[in-house]
Amino acid sequence: MRKKIAAAWLLRSSLLLALSAGSCVYAQAADNVAQVKPAPAPQGELSPQANYVLRCLGCHRPDGAGSPVGGIPDFNNYVASFAETERGREYLMHVPGVVGASLSNNEIAEVMNYIMQRWGGTSLRANFQPFSAEEVARLRQTDVGDVVKYRRIVVAELQAMGLPVADYPWP
Repeated sequence: MRKKIAAAWLLRSSLLLALSAGSCVYAQAADNVAQVKPAPAPQGELSPQANYVLRCLGCHRPDGAGSPVGGIPDFNNYVASFAETERGREYLMHVPGVVGASLSNNEIAEVMNYIMQRWGGTSLRANFQPFSAEEVARLRQTDVGDVVKYRRIVVAELQAMGLPVADYPWP
């Protein structure tokens, strides 16, 4: 009986030791990941389509349909509505994907124009004003606060103007 108790104790101790060592390795690995510096940006600018693939496609998908379950709105026939007002254009410069994209103002303008042309559909009006690098720089300087709350304000304005907007699952 003593041998069984000793064996059980040894097994339990070994297991606890292994688990704590594993958690230390995990914590150390997590620390190392946090300290990794991003690679420098490639020389020259990529095409707007390439930047969309690299920076936007993961959430908005190849077809611009987004992900209702993931809280990502559909671009198709809706996205260009946001380009109709100053606040809408401002909102687009503060969505998480744009804020974290590490693109130049010119690259952001080009990607936005690509998105508008590619997925704006019926929401893209004939008088659409393309984004410029200067406008992007100016709009990015504005503090919109909570981007989800700001989107609600923008959507209310767009709906009052009769413009289509995609469903948005965030409360």
